[in-house]
Parts: sequence; C-alpha cells; structure tokens
Amino acid sequence: MSALEGEVIVCGQHEGGDVQLRIFGDEFYARYETLNGYSVVYDIDIGQYCYAVLAGGHLISSGIPSYKTPPSGVRKHLQEDNLVRALKFDQAYSTMRPNETPNEGSVTRTLGRDNGLLTGRKLHQGDINGLTILVNFKDVKTNISRSDVDAMMNDDNFNLNGNFSSVKKYYELMSTGKLVYNNKVVGPVELPKKRSYYINNSLVKYVVDIAVNDFNLDMSEFDSQDEGIVDAINILYAGSSQFSGSLWPHNHIKRLEYDGIHTHYYMLSGLGSNRVDLNIGTICHENGHMLCRFPDVYDYGARDNDQTKSYGLGYYCLMANGNYLNRGKTPAPFSPYLRDLAGWTEDVVSLNGAGEFTAKHGDYSRLLKFHTHLPNEYFLVENRQKQGLDKYLPSHGLAVYHCDTLGSNEWQQGSADKHFQIALLQADGRQDLENKVNRGNSGDLFKPQDGVAVSDTTNPTSRHWDETNSGLKISDILQDGEDLVFTMGEPVSPRQLFIESSPDIAIPDNDETGVKDTIVVDGAGVIESMKMYLEVLHGWSGDLHVELFAPSGESVVVYNKAKEILPDIDAVYSTDDVLAPLLKQQVKGEWYVKVTDRLESDVGKLVHWSLDILLEDTKDEIAKGKSSPSLSIPDFVAKGVEDSIELEPGNNALVKQVIVKVDISHDYVGDLLIKLKSPQGTQITLLSEGEIGDQRNLQHQFDQNSNPELKELLDEAAQGEWTLHVTDLAREDSGKLNSWSIQLEHDTVFDE
Repeated sequence: MSALEGEVIVCGQHEGGDVQLRIFGDEFYARYETLNGYSVVYDIDIGQYCYAVLAGGHLISSGIPSYKTPPSGVRKHLQEDNLVRALKFDQAYSTMRPNETPNEGSVTRTLGRDNGLLTGRKLHQGDINGLTILVNFKDVKTNISRSDVDAMMNDDNFNLNGNFSSVKKYYELMSTGKLVYNNKVVGPVELPKKRSYYINNSLVKYVVDIAVNDFNLDMSEFDSQDEGIVDAINILYAGSSQFSGSLWPHNHIKRLEYDGIHTHYYMLSGLGSNRVDLNIGTICHENGHMLCRFPDVYDYGARDNDQTKSYGLGYYCLMANGNYLNRGKTPAPFSPYLRDLAGWTEDVVSLNGAGEFTAKHGDYSRLLKFHTHLPNEYFLVENRQKQGLDKYLPSHGLAVYHCDTLGSNEWQQGSADKHFQIALLQADGRQDLENKVNRGNSGDLFKPQDGVAVSDTTNPTSRHWDETNSGLKISDILQDGEDLVFTMGEPVSPRQLFIESSPDIAIPDNDETGVKDTIVVDGAGVIESMKMYLEVLHGWSGDLHVELFAPSGESVVVYNKAKEILPDIDAVYSTDDVLAPLLKQQVKGEWYVKVTDRLESDVGKLVHWSLDILLEDTKDEIAKGKSSPSLSIPDFVAKGVEDSIELEPGNNALVKQVIVKVDISHDYVGDLLIKLKSPQGTQITLLSEGEIGDQRNLQHQFDQNSNPELKELLDEAAQGEWTLHVTDLAREDSGKLNSWSIQLEHDTVFDE
C-alpha cells in the first residue's frame, strides 16, 4: 500500500464509534493525529484512540480518549525517536514480510533485488486466476453485492462510479494483453468479532478457511502454473480501509494448505459500504506486488539511517501514490520502467541516435530508451497527457525518467551510491518529489519548447548519478495533436551544406605548382546540385588556371580563359554548367581548389572560395538481423566462437547507427571478450574481459553511447556479413551464446 501523508481517514474503534484522524505512514510504521494536530495511539485496553505522550522515546497512551480535552502540557505533533521508529519498522516488516527463501535478509520493498523487481514468484504474463473473498464483520457489513465486485474485478466494460476500467482490463492495457487476470469472487464471509478486534489479530487464515469450506472451493482452480500454489488471493473487507495494524491495506504471504495446494501471496483492503465506494486503485497497486513483484517506488524513510522520507514518483506511477488519483477510480499507469521489467513492452526504440522522435500518449507497448555505458543505468521518455489513465495527473508533457535497477527509492540523496531506482527529472528543477514538498505539480513535466530542454548543463541535469555526462540531450519539443515530437542529440544536419575558406594566399607567378587550399567535409551525402563561389585578385586573369578537386579524385576546370583581360575573378559556377561532372558524387572528404599562374609579369592571390551544396534527399532506414545459434562457448579457448548475420540494405547504404543485443548464458560474465566485425573488416570490442565482473548471464544492448568505439563504423557500407565473436578468457566457468541481433540505421539515397 502506498504511504499516507496526512490524509484524513475514518478509523474504527472497538468502543465509541469511528473517529477521523490524520495518518502519516504505511503498513510498517504509521503515526496518527487528531484533526487539530495531537498525536494519538490506539489503546487496546480502552478500545479507543487516546492522546499520546512520550516516554523513553516511545509514544504511549495517556488513557484519555481523543474526543476529550487533551492532557495538560501535551504538545501537538509528537513523534517517536528515530531509533524507535526504525526498530518498529523492522519488527513490523519481519512479521508481515516473511523471507522468500531461507537466510534472505530483510529488504524493504523499494529495492528490487531481482534485476529491479522484488524476489519471489512472478506472474506478470499469461492467464492468471485469482480468488477474491468478500468479508463482513460482526459490527460492520457491506451493502455491495458479489456481482458488483465481480464486475469490478473482471468485466470488459466496467466503469461504475467513474472507474476507468475493471482490474482485469487495467492489467490487460498495461501489459499490452500479455497478462490476463481473472478473479473468482466469493462471499461474503461472516466474521464473529467486531472489526477493531482484527487490527491486532490477523483475519487471513480464518477467512480463507471459511471460504474454502463454505463455498466448496477447489484451490487447484487458482493454480494456473500447475505448481501447487494459488496464484493470488484478494481479501476485501466491509467498510472503508482501516489504516491500522493488520487491517492496513497490504500485500503479504500466508502459507496455508488445502488438499495439497498451498496459498502464497494475498492482498487485503477495505471494500467500502456501498456501490459508490468501489474503486480499483488500491487493488491494482497491491496486485502489482502480488502478481508482478513490482517494488514500491516511494520512500519509507526507515532504512537509510537518516529517517528522511520522500515521495519517489509521487502521482506519476501506480506503485508510488498513483493509486489515489480520482479517489482511486482512475489510477495512474505503471511507469515505463516497471512495464519494461515485466516484459510488457514490445517495441524498444533507442534514443541514442541524433534525430527527431515521436512519443505517443498511451502507447504502452512502445518504450523510448536512452542507454548509458552502464547496463543498469539508463533513461526512459514518455508522453503524459491529461487523458485516459493520465487524466488526473498534476502535470502534462514529456516525462523523462532516470533509471537504475541497482538503486532504491528509499534513497532520496541523488548521489552516486544512494539514488532512486527510478527518478522523474522534474522540469522545474525544484526536486519537490525528493524533498517531500508535494507528490506532483504542474511544473514536473517538459512542455513544448524551442531549444534545449534537458542536457548535462541544464537543471534538471541528464548526467549519470556519478555526475559524468550521460550524453542525453533533448531539445525542440513540439505538440502534434496528442503526440509530442522532440529532438535527441545535436540537430540533424540539413540537406543544405555550405563550406567556405578565405586563405588570402599569394599565387606564384609563372609556376605550374600553383597554390592549393583544402576544405574537409565531415558529413555524408550525395550531391544533388552545387554552386562554387570564387574570388581571386590578379592583374591579368587570363594568366590563370583554376581547378576544383572532389574527394573522389575527380576534378573540373572552372576557369581557363587565356584571352581574358579582366584584372580579377569574382564569379559563380554551378552544376548547371562546368560543375556538372560532380553530380551524384559523395560529399564527404577533402575538397580542394588549385590555382596556377601560367604566364609572367602579373601576380595575384586566392582570396576566398566556397561551396554551396544541396544534398540528395535521403530516408533513414533500418536493417535488422537476428540469430539464435545456441553455440557453446569453449572454456579458456582463444579461438572462441563466432556467428554471422547477413544484412542486405543495398549497396549505397551507409551506417548511421549500430545497435547490437546479445543473450549469453554464462556463470561468470567477467571471463568474456565480445567483438563485432563489419563487412569491411573493422573490428570493434563490445565487452572487454573483466569489464562487468561478478555477474551471471548477459542480456545487454551495445550502442554508440555505451560503446563509443562503434562510431568507427559510421559511414561504412552496411551491406554484407556482420560477425559476432565471443571468447572465454579464463578457466572453470562456461556458457552459451543463445542469440544475438544487430540493427543498423542507414541512409539510402532514393530518386525522386
């Protein structure tokens, strides 16, 4: 359950009726205040919330119920000592979050130890069958029917009370149809005691026992994986959620057995009293833990020794505070970071190449990703508009997330070794989420704008967590209907290319050697048309011979008029006349002009020359190839293994961007040397021995940002055989090249 930060909640009591309190905390540790600011604790002996006093750093009951006058001398907003809070947090966590495996340490849910996810059984793909049990207490009962809850959980067109969808449809949308989550709804189960009794006494075993017996449940029906384990149990109790003790909405483990089938994860939350109370927010949040093992992406403030809380992703993700939007009826989507970890995204678009990109709102199957040289640290970009599941967000625009699967949303410091698992780069630069100012405001997302929006020199910055430049640069954000168009990297080179030189050098008189002046063109392209501007000062231009040389070695004589009597040359030449032989030439390389004075007497100098070139229109295309050789990598054998992929984008295709993905099973990746060879024979090292170190298996993408050496392949011919070579340079550990792929962006000239 995401944390509460001062929300007013109706809390049940054993005696004296319900009471409104402000609550600060979560299921592991919470503090309660009256509406006028006095701290209270629940006194079991009295059965009511009573004013709290401090004793030895602990908040204890004064014995005076909260509806009476506060005790004399008691101050408002009392809080327990940090050490007391930390101890209580650890005790609650140990009780409520049993270890998945023996000897596993207690790690809070903000740190995903399994490649960014929580450890444990994951059910984020496939047809999953859950059990939902409705619960009534002796003193609190719900008027919501089983059929209404069934609709909220399962119907394709559920929108009662303004809910966005059913729980099932929410997960189908988020997973792009990869997770189909159905629930069988039974109940209500009737409990024999008052609701307040179950604050300190778990109702889970009692409820499941009754449901299995009274409704003749075959628990194997909820074992979609045929593993003898129930997929998921949702326990929804009568009345509003009680944010206290065992009734605090939560996701836990309960191991029970019924005819050889074991229960495992369950979630528990308040259902409400009437149909108008129905909402999917908390149910979707807790199932994010239960099914997908998503971590909370907000800060508990109890593990990093400074006790400082922050809001993490705030309202921008369901696993932070997004389940509260529209009173839980229109919860925020899962962040793209979590959708990607679950394998729900189908199209991963690399943002590492310069150019324009389009972010479509609500395109949950597409991931816009900027890779850094660290496999665990990267950036994600998405379009958030105030519609659909984003309708109730506090901001709209381009969202940029800084991700690190080894981070933790417990760490608000933003330092190299203590930083969020996923942080939103807040466009206003204020870091309100980290500083617990708010859970989102209008300045958080990047609005349409000209110029640079975020880079290594802006605030917020796109630097790595260690303050080095990541290379991420976003500029020129445009609104195109519901889409956002933005530019990555440096501006794309225009088709118009202008180069010039002003050498102002003397031309030797009557000397065939003459003078040369050179201009180097870095950009690639093919000449569609060109003009040359030439300025030469000379007493008798008829003495001169001027020749222009292209990078290909071809040359054209632009001036050779022996009878010319004009003193100077100030002229323009084009591909409509003397420069015509240079049409279709590649522009990249050295261009130079040579001026020779072939007769005696008059002297002069080359003052200025320039080329105004229009390049042929090109289109960016992508050539892709994939191979799944399943080749065993010989242990400590220099020859290693290699596998090739043939690409056929066309003879004129020149490489503009290279992306290589590898999937290698290996017990110690640090032993491996991985190289890529181009059709031209250029060999690039993708991974050096020991570069990654103590890691099992490698599923990684290499590109020009993470491997600058790949830039050596730019403007090489894309056509031909690309070869991956993998060598194990150390003894003992072995592995297999499961699969690899290569993707080339290239320019292909086309005729109009």
